[in-house]
Amino acid sequence: MNVQSLLRFLITATVVVIAVLIGHAMWRHYLYAPWTRDGRVRAEVVKVAPDVSGLVTRVAVEDNQVVHKGDLLFVIDQERFANDLAQAEANLAAAEASARAAGANINAALASAAAREADYEKAAGQATRRQRIGDVISQEEREDAEAAANAAHATMQQAQASGRQAGASRQQAEAAVAQAKVAVDRARLDLARTEVRASVDGYVTNLDVRVGDYAPAGAARLALIDSHSYYIYGYFEETKLPQLGIGDPVDIRLMSGAKLRGRITGIARGIADGENPTGADLLIQANPTFHWVRLAQRVPVRVAIDTEHLPADVVLAAGMTATVKVLALRKPGA
Repeated sequence: MNVQSLLRFLITATVVVIAVLIGHAMWRHYLYAPWTRDGRVRAEVVKVAPDVSGLVTRVAVEDNQVVHKGDLLFVIDQERFANDLAQAEANLAAAEASARAAGANINAALASAAAREADYEKAAGQATRRQRIGDVISQEEREDAEAAANAAHATMQQAQASGRQAGASRQQAEAAVAQAKVAVDRARLDLARTEVRASVDGYVTNLDVRVGDYAPAGAARLALIDSHSYYIYGYFEETKLPQLGIGDPVDIRLMSGAKLRGRITGIARGIADGENPTGADLLIQANPTFHWVRLAQRVPVRVAIDTEHLPADVVLAAGMTATVKVLALRKPGA
């Protein structure tokens, strides 16, 4: 073999070795390196729905508008609820008047019972004295005194029963006052809830309410994206999970080219098993076939975005695509 042939062989062997090494490195990079292109920007979404039903009389925001916590979003017709509040306040005033009248009645009943008790004590004392005198007075007078004492006792008992009835009436009136106060508070709350306000700082999205619409209670009419809740969900293959850990720093590249920084805050501990769904009798429907090529499952990994170093010109929107690369280097099983 001449020198030229040997040189060509060495060059060819070198190229092959380099290609093998590069191929192996690329293979390990794609299979085991802690990064993924399957990342999504996500955020907490508040579904805004009125707490009371009625016609919409005012819409104070526009679609995609920035709002702050407490800002007015839209208003439900307030006239009916204002009338309900006035009616509840009138019912409360009537209940309080009834309670005052019941208080006066019980005072009168207690005074009457005290007077009847005094009359009974007087009549009972007189009857006792006449019984002691004996034959000095006639039997008829002694019997009349005893009958008067018994009548006074019955009158006293009747007055005491009237006092107890008056007390029960006052308790009932006080309960009616408490119920009327609750009704006033409820009517006042309903009136306040006609003004639907933002519960968080964020962005109005999918505004689906217009003046004149009927808005039923509990039916969402717009979405409010919390501006402080943006995060990334990176769907990492299960082969890469051993190299991930809570707190690991992360580089994030949006499809727009913007670069962000973040940190892993959580790794999902379960995903759905599409191969073995549960049957109607709650038993596993085991797949009788086995695919020779088994693709690695993707597990969601939550990444908190470093908002302190967020570029001013970056626009975050839930659903955007991102590439997530974990910077920490750890050996599997570490």
